[in-house]
Amino acid sequence: MTGAHAVTGPRRWAAIAALVALVVSGLLVVAIAPDDTAGSDIAGDALYAAAVYAAVVLIAPRLPPWAVAAIAAGCCIAVELFQLTGIPLAVGAAFAPAMLALGTVFDPRDLAIYVMTVAVACAIDAAIGAVVRGRVGRAGSEGRGIRTP
Repeated sequence: MTGAHAVTGPRRWAAIAALVALVVSGLLVVAIAPDDTAGSDIAGDALYAAAVYAAVVLIAPRLPPWAVAAIAAGCCIAVELFQLTGIPLAVGAAFAPAMLALGTVFDPRDLAIYVMTVAVACAIDAAIGAVVRGRVGRAGSEGRGIRTP
């Protein structure tokens, strides 16, 4: 197994686990938290942005964290700006689950939450990646692929 594959496989599995946990958490926020409060709105936005980050890692696990962050933030911002058209509100009125992915109305606070959440996800991803690459590098440097204490 090459170093790239040794890092990519676990990163993809971690992204799958994170995405499942984030989607379940988001659904719980929708189901349990009081509607239209700042807390539930911020929690939902943060979970949404983190889920988008995890989805980008799942689709393209070899991208560096900064590139994943740029794509994830761009997607979140694009969806938020799309809300200015009124189309997501109309689609959500016709098909309520669409509101979970498209939102309903533009809120500039959401943009800040998306960017901050994606930055935190990027930092966590980069830190974990550095640890994993360090382990793969040490194992590979011995020529046997076996870690020593």
